[in-house]
Amino acid sequence: MVIASASIAVALIAWAAIYSEVAGAALAEVNAFVTVRFGAWYLYAMFAFVLFCAIVAAWPATGRLRLGKADERPEFSNFSWIAMMFGAGIGMGVLTYSTAEPIFHLSSNPDVINGLVEANSPENVRAAMKWSVLHWGFSAWGCYALVGLSLAYFSFNRGLPLSMRSALYPLFGKALSGAVGHVVDVVAVLATIVGVAITIGYGVAQFSSGLFYITDWQWVMTSDGKPALAAMLILLIVVMAISTASAFSGVEKGIKWLADVNMALSIFLLVFFLAFGPTLVELKTLGFAIWDYLTGFVSMATQHFSVDGSAKGEALSAWQGSWTIFYWAWWIAFAPFVGMFLARVSRGRTIREYVLGAMLVPTLVCFCWFAFIGGTALDLEVTGRAGGSILDADLSARLFATLDVMLTGWAMVAMSAAVVVLLITFLVTSAQSGILVIHTISSAGRIGQRNGAHIAGWGLLITAVIAVLLSVGGLDAINTAMTVGALPFSVVMVLMMVALAKALLGRGDTP
Repeated sequence: MVIASASIAVALIAWAAIYSEVAGAALAEVNAFVTVRFGAWYLYAMFAFVLFCAIVAAWPATGRLRLGKADERPEFSNFSWIAMMFGAGIGMGVLTYSTAEPIFHLSSNPDVINGLVEANSPENVRAAMKWSVLHWGFSAWGCYALVGLSLAYFSFNRGLPLSMRSALYPLFGKALSGAVGHVVDVVAVLATIVGVAITIGYGVAQFSSGLFYITDWQWVMTSDGKPALAAMLILLIVVMAISTASAFSGVEKGIKWLADVNMALSIFLLVFFLAFGPTLVELKTLGFAIWDYLTGFVSMATQHFSVDGSAKGEALSAWQGSWTIFYWAWWIAFAPFVGMFLARVSRGRTIREYVLGAMLVPTLVCFCWFAFIGGTALDLEVTGRAGGSILDADLSARLFATLDVMLTGWAMVAMSAAVVVLLITFLVTSAQSGILVIHTISSAGRIGQRNGAHIAGWGLLITAVIAVLLSVGGLDAINTAMTVGALPFSVVMVLMMVALAKALLGRGDTP
């Protein structure tokens, strides 16, 4: 299984490096096909994951089940548990998108396309925030929670290895010890590689932007305000080297310590924006975001904008493909990694406690990020203080552009430096966790086994994949590879949901 996964990844690297133009065109074509033909599949599958997790948590017979022995208690404190879930989940992404996405949707979102509000107007702030938080709420965390719950239940309660194939035992039984199981694990490893690739790719891009705002080094940015390839590759090598080295310390030491640090820095950043930004606007934005999300979640999460031949239909479909479908593919690609990590750190918790901790708390934290930081950026633009500087900034630089409007001199440099430090901790946490999870999958679920050569090998392979994709097409190439690569694992996740339902109903033939 290790050889198969590595061979496919190496083949992708060689193909993209040698035939870069052909590879870029082929990936774009396949991406367009997947977005159009399987967009609805992504929408309905993600909604089903959320619904399933909510049901098993609320149902008394399943909600009170403990992941592990009946008398087992959690290994980590609630603070560390939440910190590790958030840091390994989408902490890296939210640092980039909490500012960038609301600013983008201020110019274009389905309400603007449908003519309900005017682009870049104060009236569009609420809609921009509503469509932003859609992508960072229950759907993302329900996706992670499902995989983590399946793995934790079958491993800790049924005695199976902590491996992706174990979650399908009620459906395939002993056949999973052969080719079927190998295919499942290979799909999970490849999905994890592309999921980690996009997260690290966006992270090093924002890292480059941060260095530019702090140091004014011209070589880290291009003339059109985008992160320079050379800078991203150098930073990628540095981050992955640190992550690979720290992966040897495992979850108990390295990841737990980093997670506590980045959670503390995250709280500091949120408190700063709440104290020095437009506080009342931020709190109002948070309230409206929660209300609009809860009341509109079902329709926003399940409405598929298909191409109908009209200009409006084309625009809506293009927006959904670039944002919602992209995000759902991202979360699915990230689910093997985050799900296994959630399972690893959640032993001893009840299913209800696990679902609430894995879905509700991180969703609320994400909403605070968007309301406090993104809400500040929106307010600076619609009131005219920013003068378009945040709107015109590259996606990776919008948080720093916001700080540049709010602060001057040493204060701006200091806060930008704090963001860069937080960024580094998120990057290392995500990369380190990804390496360990891939190693666990390829080690047949043996948690305690750490093969130094394998860990180093996976670290090098992930670095090579990201470097080649950045070189042949930048972040767009990574986006495309991720959207396509997530599709096979989405099928595995649906099967996981069915298998877990069968097991919880007492009909699974697990040991």
